[in-house]
Order: sequence, then C-alpha cells, then structure tokens
Amino acid sequence: MFLSVFEMFKVGIGPSSSHTMGPMVAAARFLDMMRAAPFQFAGVRASLHGSLAFTGVGHATDRATILGLAGFLPDTYDHARAEDVLSSLATDHTLHPDALPPLRFDPKTDLVFDYDTQLTGHANGMILMATDAQGDVILRQVFYSIGGGFVMTEEELANGKATDEGAPVPFPFKTASEMLGMAKASGKSIAAMKRANEESRGGVAQLKSGTARLWQVMNDCIDRGLTTDGTLPGGLNVKRRAKGIHDKLQAERGMNLTAPHTVNDWMAVYAMAVNEENAAGGQVVTAPTNGAAGVLPATLRYYLDHVPGASTAHIQDFLLTAAAIGGLVKYNASISGAEAG
Repeated sequence: MFLSVFEMFKVGIGPSSSHTMGPMVAAARFLDMMRAAPFQFAGVRASLHGSLAFTGVGHATDRATILGLAGFLPDTYDHARAEDVLSSLATDHTLHPDALPPLRFDPKTDLVFDYDTQLTGHANGMILMATDAQGDVILRQVFYSIGGGFVMTEEELANGKATDEGAPVPFPFKTASEMLGMAKASGKSIAAMKRANEESRGGVAQLKSGTARLWQVMNDCIDRGLTTDGTLPGGLNVKRRAKGIHDKLQAERGMNLTAPHTVNDWMAVYAMAVNEENAAGGQVVTAPTNGAAGVLPATLRYYLDHVPGASTAHIQDFLLTAAAIGGLVKYNASISGAEAG
C-alpha cells in the first residue's frame, strides 16, 4: 500500500474536504471525460445526494460544484477569479471551461439538491451530466466524495479499495504492525521509511519542494487566521476568536504570568486560526481532511515557535510521519466523517 504524502495532505479550500474539494475534483474529472468523448456538448447539470444535499449549502458544495464545472481546481483556486465567474454565471448562465465549448448552466435549474434519492455507494454522492443541444443527457457519471478530497467513480468504488498499481516501494506497510515491524528490522524511523518510499516514486527534489509548499500553505493559513477578525460567513454571525486570543497571549509574554495551561492555549489558538480560515473558505491543507486541518499545523507551529532547539529541518520528518499514520487509517478504515462519524 502506498499513499503519498501529497495524497494525504492536499492544498485546497474550505470549509469541507468532502463537500467542497471532493465535488470540485469530481467536476474536473468529469470535464476530462467530456474532453475525451466524441460528442458535441452544449450544457451540464449536477445533482447532489445524501450528505452533499443535506449540508450542501452550509458547506458551499453547490459553489464548489459549479466552480469545478467551470474548470477550477482546489490547489490552484483563485478566489477573486471565482467571484467573477459566479457573478457572470448569474446573468449569462454559461460556463467556459478550457478545451470545451461554452456550456449552458443555470444554477437555479441545473443544480439539484436531491434529498429523496440516496445513492448506495457512499453518503457523499453526486451525479454529473452533460447534455447536447436539445438538452438530452449524453454523458453521465456518478461520483462519490469519500473523504480528504478523495473522489471515486461509481465503478471504482464498486471494485473495492483503491489498489496500488505503481512500482513497488522499499517499505510497503499496510498496517501499523507491519510498519513497526519494518522499522525494527531496518533500524529506520517511520519518517525515514516513508521518505524512502516517497523518493522511490517521485525523487528527492519533488519531495523537498512539495513538503516545503505544504508547510508554507499551513503556516500562511495560521498567520491569516491570527491577524483577521470579524464575522465568519454563513449567516450564523459567528465571530472570529483566534486574533483576540492571540493578541492576549502576546501581551502576557514577558510578564511572568505564564500558567500551566499556556501550552494548550498556544496550541489551541494556532488550530483555531486554521479552523476559522477554513470556515471562511480560505486556502488550507487537508491533514488529512479539512475538518482536521488545524491539528498538524498547530502542533508544528508550536514546536517551531516555542520549543528550545527546534529546527525547520524536522518539518519534513513530522509531515512524513503524520502521512504514514494517516495513510494507515484511510487504507484500513475511513477518513470520511459522513461515512464513519
């Protein structure tokens, strides 16, 4: 079993990896299917089912699906451009994805929240359809958003767990027992084994640049959350708290007022900063889901900012170890909240 660190930790957008990143990725895959098909397309439609329907508006699933059909991807998401596309769509009812003709799409009629039809494969189901000039469906695909931004078609899910069809890796552990056994036999740490696996597939340079970018996005997300106040979107008038708590913690530094719980306060405010950015639809890193996006960067940021002797050289070790453990959970159980709770 090999799940890359870049599969476990993806750069994406909030508020939910299953409900925003997954549908956007599914839509991108559907556009690729359209580009490869020998048909003349004139429009697209979508229906959301199960959890994607019932919590879709609150999790911006409708918005993510539309933007995915317009050609957006989570890791290159441009908020300003997305707002322009949605504004134009409201009046001209047309999407313009690359390498496809203009596609009719009216959000009021072509995006359906189907609360009554439960797709059988997973709680997060959606159907994407492409139509011809007469409005008849000529291409259709069921997708499931299975957690952490991972997406599978109906056929892929029916065939069971995703299998590793790539070249073999030095340490192919599939369970925690296998991982610990290989570590003992080889004398290597979990991070060292995971690094060997990653480098055997993608090379040293890719791993270095990729993990550096993951941490940069995580750290930037913390910084934005610590310096932004106001009210979170969504209509519930939830006020941001991270900035105020952080300002207070900063003011207490050097005043000989450090309490035993201060470590937890710093860890919590870093995590809260990420969670508030996620809720606001900002750029985050799934770790391995958006719901858990604050925990890993908060731990790493606390280590770097507060632990004597901390070194940025250990960032990669931390991310590799976390990815190895997260991969075991995903492979043997589930990281989907809608599926596993």
